[in-house]
Amino acid sequence: MYIHSAVYQCRICLLMVFCFSVEYPECLCNSVPVTSDSIILPFLAKPQLKSEVGIIICDVSDPPSLDEMCKKASVVLDCVGPYRFFGEPVIKSCVENGAHCVDISGEPQFLEGMYAKYDSQAAENGVYIVGSTGFDSIPADLGVLFTRNSLQGTLTAVESILTFKAGKSGTCIHDGTWQSAVHGVADQGNLKKLRKQLACKPLPVVGKKLKKRGALFYANEVGQYAIPFLGADASVVRRTQRFLHEHHEETPVQYSAYTAVGGVGSAIKLIFAGLLFVLLSKFSCGRKLMIKYPKFFSFGYVSSEGPTQQQMDESSFDMTFFGEGYSKGKDPQQGKPDLKICTQVSGPEVAYVSTPIAMVQAAVTILKEPGSLPEGGGVFTPGAAFSKTKLIERLNKAGLHFKVISTLGP
Repeated sequence: MYIHSAVYQCRICLLMVFCFSVEYPECLCNSVPVTSDSIILPFLAKPQLKSEVGIIICDVSDPPSLDEMCKKASVVLDCVGPYRFFGEPVIKSCVENGAHCVDISGEPQFLEGMYAKYDSQAAENGVYIVGSTGFDSIPADLGVLFTRNSLQGTLTAVESILTFKAGKSGTCIHDGTWQSAVHGVADQGNLKKLRKQLACKPLPVVGKKLKKRGALFYANEVGQYAIPFLGADASVVRRTQRFLHEHHEETPVQYSAYTAVGGVGSAIKLIFAGLLFVLLSKFSCGRKLMIKYPKFFSFGYVSSEGPTQQQMDESSFDMTFFGEGYSKGKDPQQGKPDLKICTQVSGPEVAYVSTPIAMVQAAVTILKEPGSLPEGGGVFTPGAAFSKTKLIERLNKAGLHFKVISTLGP
């Protein structure tokens, strides 16, 4: 297992991989590829690690260095973002040199573009490329599958509402995530073009059609105002449902993702900040300003340092799923749903604790359960790759908890 890393999360990923290697020495992380100016070089130089962990200097602008890494690797954990700038060379090298790869991208254009470009070649070479294995979008994608598996019937629609919790010290994210968001909003037009090129047929709507909520609404379920989730979750879940429907003839689940934002005051602030963000993202000079001064334009929520240890310790999340469907033997195309279910995925701080947990366990699953993965290889979403595996069990043991809150039905 190799970690190609240049960002904040990788230090925690490394610790988790090393801890896992004690239990499963055959999965030992014996080398860490880094850039020459990587922030983790001081970490790797610690006496307790230096004798056990080799270092491979590689760079996305130097294909031979990536090839050296991938020829030696079983699974590459790619923590380098924004992926639209740094992700493709790693995937290309993995596909060509036979190394599996997981990443933590939350960028729909990158994820869907890599599927379009490398799925066939990865399948030919027996390589598994699994994107968005961090907080985007393991909780959402596997949460929908967990909800489906927990319902005694046919699940047809799910809404998720994400709630963040922070302590007295507040919260903060690293500016790498901010940069991905800035460029993602700016490039919406190209994402639409890509989807037209893929020319995917709409999935059939089974059961009652799921209505979209507004751009800002009061969610009685969580007692807060909420907005549509702005990350990759909806895109990833739709791709998973398409794969399961087309390859396993499973009933496609309609899905909408939302984020709770708090009370009236928080909602007003968010509207103002969101409008400013979208406006500035449309112009090159605006994007440069937001990337150069992330703390100012994010009202203090983004910094080049990322969150403090105290902020991470005090932060957590709940993603609650509200599903509906039809009891066994009832035709989903006839009448209203007669089953309801509420499930939840919860865990620690999302970006720098939950994300490494999810990523490492995804990589471990590729190593430990190759027979449960889709046959042949390819470019997959987490749900498509891991729907038949024990990944949810691994995540529960590692600190991301999946549970059923309630069920209602005949």
